[in-house]
Amino acid sequence: MRTTIDIPDETYRDLKIKAAREETTVRLIVLRGIERELEGAGERPARKLQLPLIRSSRPGTLNLTNEQVDELTAFS
Repeated sequence: MRTTIDIPDETYRDLKIKAAREETTVRLIVLRGIERELEGAGERPARKLQLPLIRSSRPGTLNLTNEQVDELTAFS
């Protein structure tokens, strides 16, 4: 099936550069993106958390000095 989509010039230029770097075609990159979108339809990606997490009974109210942060994030 053929279809037409409007892609902004700058985006298309970036897409062509990516295709050249990957030694593939713009068509294959677009199809790959569509397939990924369809595979994950209705799903939200898991939110990545950066560790360490500092638990608080009142989030947003924790006051730490730089020294305390250093102690909490020090790797043994």
